[in-house]
Amino acid sequence: MTAVMRGIRVLEVAEHTFVPAASAVLADWGAEVIKIEHVTRGDAMRGLASTGVLDLGAGGVHVLFEHSNRGKRSLALDLSVPEGLEILYRLVEVCDVFLTNKLPRVRSSLGIEVDDIRERNPNIIYVRGSGYGDAGPDANNGGYDILGYWARSGLAAGASPADLDRLVWQPGPAYGDSIGAMTIAGGIAAALLHRERTGEAPVVDVSLLATGMWAQGAGIALAMRSGVPWGQPAADQLRNPLTNSYRTLDGRWIFLSCLQYFHYWPEMCRVLGRLELVDDERFASFEALTANCAAAIAILEEEFRSATLAEWRERLADFRGQWAPVQNAVEVVDDPQVVANGYVQETSTKDGVPFRLVAPPVRFDDQPAVPTRAPEFNEHAEEILTDLLGLDWDTVIDMKLKGVVA
Repeated sequence: MTAVMRGIRVLEVAEHTFVPAASAVLADWGAEVIKIEHVTRGDAMRGLASTGVLDLGAGGVHVLFEHSNRGKRSLALDLSVPEGLEILYRLVEVCDVFLTNKLPRVRSSLGIEVDDIRERNPNIIYVRGSGYGDAGPDANNGGYDILGYWARSGLAAGASPADLDRLVWQPGPAYGDSIGAMTIAGGIAAALLHRERTGEAPVVDVSLLATGMWAQGAGIALAMRSGVPWGQPAADQLRNPLTNSYRTLDGRWIFLSCLQYFHYWPEMCRVLGRLELVDDERFASFEALTANCAAAIAILEEEFRSATLAEWRERLADFRGQWAPVQNAVEVVDDPQVVANGYVQETSTKDGVPFRLVAPPVRFDDQPAVPTRAPEFNEHAEEILTDLLGLDWDTVIDMKLKGVVA
């Protein structure tokens, strides 16, 4: 049972990834999501492919758009004219959640602020996502995840080694967007529960900046106490040789994270075939191992460079300490744990072209959510207008001729 949101209808006026990916999660969980797109160009994310900014690769599947729009229905509507706005308001009346990432000045000019929406449906959950929050001097400034989530929150500084002459970028496209979207989905779920129990419909607000700060929350808490910004430690500042990364013979990496490092040191010496190191006076006590961390790291670096990653996988298979191979985005999809838990799922385009997407990280009743494809532009206009709103065909055709609906 993964359709825990079945019976919930979501109305989305948003584009790009941050907020649309939130309703994509809800769609994977069974919600009905109606996506309102710009009447001529659609979601700006579609344009990354049509303008050549994004290489769709083999099969021509726009997987970035699919990632954040799977399972939705599309209606292209001109919200700048009264007829289009009235259609939106009528949809508001039959929806549980209104979701947007429009800036405050845009929401005001369009007539989709909280009061505007609540006038037509006082019980709707109003949700807004932004770069920097809905208050403050930068509330009307747009911001992508690499700005609000990564750069401004402290994450980029915390991830970049002090001796590197450039900042480390996010590890993938829509990285902060996707984490922020999951945060929004959780906020919506909590708001729906609150409405069910109290009858009150909250306003939900999530920003990329706040999400990045939460992700770095432990580091920020320590920085506020010490007055020292959190950052990557220099090599000579390390105190734990078993929480570090080590390069293998074939140029790959192993990451160790044994917080109780003296406890696991003897077993690591066994794995390395260096049992004499257990009684070495440099490493024979917690204090000695900590004081001689650099020497221990040098030994580990030499030993790990003596075998390939595949060989180390075998040698570390029964190691009780905590470790992981460093995998890339191609390798991870075939990881046995990923396969066993269904973390990647198969779907296909409208034309039947198969592709795979990462499922939402939350499983219900031991089952992964299985995504369906994203909609074609304006694909569901007629059924939304006629079946859901009860408009007759003459009215729909008239709106199409006027350009109110694509």
